[in-house]
Amino acid sequence: MKVLVSTVIDAPPEAVWEVVRDFNGHDAWTPAVTDSAMERGAPTDRVSGVRRFHLADGSELREQLLTLSDADMTLSYCLLDTPIPLFNYVAHVRLLPVTDGDMTFWQWQSRFDTPAGRERELAHLVREDIYTSAMNGLRERLRGASA
Repeated sequence: MKVLVSTVIDAPPEAVWEVVRDFNGHDAWTPAVTDSAMERGAPTDRVSGVRRFHLADGSELREQLLTLSDADMTLSYCLLDTPIPLFNYVAHVRLLPVTDGDMTFWQWQSRFDTPAGRERELAHLVREDIYTSAMNGLRERLRGASA
C-alpha cells in the first residue's frame, strides 16, 4: 500500500525544514503525538537514531531515522514498533521551494503492508490522522511564530 500527501506551506523552505528535520520535535506540531524522546540520548539528526513516542490514546511507537539530507531537504524513517498493524512501513518526507512566492511544497509518502481487508481503513488513518493533521499542525505553528 502507498500513501502520498502533499501541501503548500506559506513559509520559506528553510523555515519549514528547520522544524521538520528535528526528528524528535514532532510532538510540538503533530496533534496525535503527546510526547517524544530519542533513545540513548541520540542527537535528533543522527541517522539510525530511534525516537520513542506516545499517541493521545497512550499507544507507544518507535521509529528510526533512515536518511536525512539538509542539502535536499529530505528524510526517511521506518516504524520499528507499533500497536497499529502497519508492517514494513517506510516513509519519506521531501520539501521543495515554490518558486511563485516564498513558500514550501511538502510531500510525505509511505509504503506499508496491512492485514487483509484493512487496507482502506489504515491508509485513511495514515493519510488523514497522521500526515494531513501533522501538516496542518505545522502550518499553525509557523503561522503562530510569525504573528
